[in-house]
Amino acid sequence: MSHLSKQFHNSVTRLLPAIVAAAILLMTAAAQAAVPGIAGALGAPVFNLTASEAYTTQPDGQMIYSWGYGCAAATSTVPLAITGSCSGMQIPGPTLIVTEGDTVTVNLTNNLLERVGNTSILFPGFQVTTTGADVMQGLLTSEAKPGESVTYTFVATTPGTRAYYSGTQSDLQIEMGLYGAIVVLPKTPIAATACVRNQNGGGDYTLSSSAYDATLGANALPNSCYDREYMFQLAEVDPRIHAQADQQAHCSSANSLTPCPATLNVAIEPYRARYFLINGRSMPDDMDANFAPPYPHQPYNGNPHMHPGDQVLLRVIGQGRAQHPLHEHGNHVRILARDGNMLVSQTDQTKLAGPQLFTTTTSPGVAMDGIFYWSGRGLNWDVYDHTPGDGTVCVPDANGYYTSVPTATNYYEWCADHDKPLETSAGGPATLPDPLVLTNGLWYGGSAYLGPDATAKSEGPTPLPPASSPQNPNAGFAFMWHSHNEREITTNDIFPGGMMMMMIVDAPYVHIDETF
Repeated sequence: MSHLSKQFHNSVTRLLPAIVAAAILLMTAAAQAAVPGIAGALGAPVFNLTASEAYTTQPDGQMIYSWGYGCAAATSTVPLAITGSCSGMQIPGPTLIVTEGDTVTVNLTNNLLERVGNTSILFPGFQVTTTGADVMQGLLTSEAKPGESVTYTFVATTPGTRAYYSGTQSDLQIEMGLYGAIVVLPKTPIAATACVRNQNGGGDYTLSSSAYDATLGANALPNSCYDREYMFQLAEVDPRIHAQADQQAHCSSANSLTPCPATLNVAIEPYRARYFLINGRSMPDDMDANFAPPYPHQPYNGNPHMHPGDQVLLRVIGQGRAQHPLHEHGNHVRILARDGNMLVSQTDQTKLAGPQLFTTTTSPGVAMDGIFYWSGRGLNWDVYDHTPGDGTVCVPDANGYYTSVPTATNYYEWCADHDKPLETSAGGPATLPDPLVLTNGLWYGGSAYLGPDATAKSEGPTPLPPASSPQNPNAGFAFMWHSHNEREITTNDIFPGGMMMMMIVDAPYVHIDETF
């Protein structure tokens, strides 16, 4: 690890309580685990989208002039458990949720100002046909003039996650916010009964039982099963470009010392991004709820929750012009597919061969699906602070975890560490600080333990106050997920911010209610 990386990680360790405190002030509702988006009729979904302008918000108070895709009419989100709607302009654009084999129709209306000119949508990975009364043929695809519409039709041939984005003057229009995601669900998903599922809380807020079809053979059946899912679209913003576009698009001859341009002529270079986004927001805004009122044009958050052992499907897309190395603290990510193409063995097509990545590094326009889980294995201490003779048991299954009693408060415990103390006062390796110097709140209790009496077991001269979260009375563990490009965890050069969020591990018995 470089000196700078060490310095960064040491800084993060010292600043973590402050970061969590900032998050707690804004986390007013639970995250939604199933990827929010819009869907049409099974077999032939139709999406009526617009390209429009609006101002988006940043944590430093800046309003950024932007363009984004949205819905031409009020459209409810799916799954139905999630409360929200698709506005006329949002960043990222609405996630389009379809099923493998569907014939998908996207009607795009260009509501951008006349000076902005044409716009369009590219759907990489699909064979697209276009129609329209007055469409223009652009370099990459058919385009809609201002005030006009174009229709795109394609068959969703394979499941997985993909990006969509503008194919017109892409260096400017993608920067301004014209991008989004498509989730193609498998036509023949692996049956939930055939999946190795976490019995304590998976499947109720997912779009499918598996990310891919049940076609890989018996040995590979469980590999794309999952309990929870999250979408992370990574992008960046150079506010200078947005300010130029704003000034030129809204130029008035009566108030301008120079003639207003007939068309935009925005200088893209030199490029210097100052805002780094996860799903259109920067930290700590990305830890607020989906569809939170302060962000009318940035509806999607980035705030994953999970139980120990949950198989969590991560859909990660690079939507900007730079690579973004997303580092998920707590474990590696096992990659299933890239741009909807499963990574299988060249010698045995029934077996997955995706790598396990320390950072999920995305390139522009590239989408990756991967599985993440946290179990506490390898910590070499008991995360529940069990002690010999306290009556708890941990009988390992074939993989070493306690899974025989799903209702147990230590379900999915790594049994090799059962009864191993943490504190030096009990014979363990660590001396913990007074918990009152740590931050406790809505989701993180300031405790080093999970379980029903985690706060009572926290070491220190003063006891923790009782946890009082309406969602999780015992709180959980907070892990930072962030870009490993250290400049990208700033907002306008101020740390902490940018491409950063917190992953919360909740106690096994706590129901993660994703409907708020």
